[in-house]
Amino acid sequence: MKNRFYFIAGAIIAVLFSACKKDNYDAPQADFTGRIVYKGEPINVQYGQVNFELWQSGFGNYSALNVNVNQEGGYSAKLFDGNYKLVFSANQGPFLWKKNTAGKQDTIAVNISGSKTMDIEVTPYYMIRGATLTAASGKVNGFCKLEKIITDANAKDVESVSLYINKTQFVDGGNNIAVQELRGAAIADLNNLNTSVTIPAIVPAQNYVFARIGVKIAGVDDLIFTPVAKITY
Repeated sequence: MKNRFYFIAGAIIAVLFSACKKDNYDAPQADFTGRIVYKGEPINVQYGQVNFELWQSGFGNYSALNVNVNQEGGYSAKLFDGNYKLVFSANQGPFLWKKNTAGKQDTIAVNISGSKTMDIEVTPYYMIRGATLTAASGKVNGFCKLEKIITDANAKDVESVSLYINKTQFVDGGNNIAVQELRGAAIADLNNLNTSVTIPAIVPAQNYVFARIGVKIAGVDDLIFTPVAKITY
């Protein structure tokens, strides 16, 4: 009986020691950072809406780590050293991701050995050019031009152009205090897009808002935006 007790106690200690070892694995230390870009220019998107996947085999499974893209087009993730495959799913972002010979979303190899900074090149449907945002007479006024980047069979039309304002630096369709949208005939000339939005009363009062222009592409969920601008009035 005494020997049996020692055996059971030893088994319990072994299990607890094993569990402690599992809990004491080092956390990932490598910083993987960069931007989503077109020819070196960041692609601005809506906060929390666009992400890409990192796949790594081993560790008993094969699953994706989702990495969010911030509204300035940047990303950051903590990773273990190793080899990864990076891919955007087909419904992510206001851009096209390259495809493989089978017509599926292609992957790019990413080797992590310590911290790494890497810009990820994509092909947007449109780029916003020459944008200006100003305040006058209780309104924010916006102007921009649109450059059509994809002109082949994958080309898409512009569905709407919107000017968003907010009292904080997060500005998009889900984070705003006012918005003005151009649709239809109002966006006939892509080189001359003008819009304005009235600044509502803000409580507590402040003499500034944050603004940016967003472009919705037909058949694409995610908008492309101008950088956020702080507008004092």
